[in-house]
Amino acid sequence: MSVKYKVIEKGQPGVVGGGIKKFYANTTSSGELTLDKLTKRIEKNSTVGGADIRAVLYAMVEMMQESLEDGQIVRLGDLGSLRVNVKSKGEENESDVTASSITGAKAVFTPSTKLKDMLKTLKYEKVSL
Repeated sequence: MSVKYKVIEKGQPGVVGGGIKKFYANTTSSGELTLDKLTKRIEKNSTVGGADIRAVLYAMVEMMQESLEDGQIVRLGDLGSLRVNVKSKGEENESDVTASSITGAKAVFTPSTKLKDMLKTLKYEKVSL
């Protein structure tokens, strides 16, 4: 299998009218794997029933959310890890930085070494629009 990409044209960021435009590769999705589809795939490859698999997956999502809310890093073995990162306003003094300085948060995924190695060996296929 291969990762499919298309060619898109982009202008220079911050330049009125786009400036000099160049062409770049941009990946295209070949679908998505939902928790329901994942449950069915796991069910085919194991002796565990779909209801039990679904229960574990949904509980895992809940536990991950709770752990991230508690400021913990969630390590997912050969997949990687998730952690919370915040964005904040810059303040003049250290003492001026408070919770109200935080303007947003996001979940940051860091792939495992095994996943990074897989990414290095991907094959690509160009698709036309």
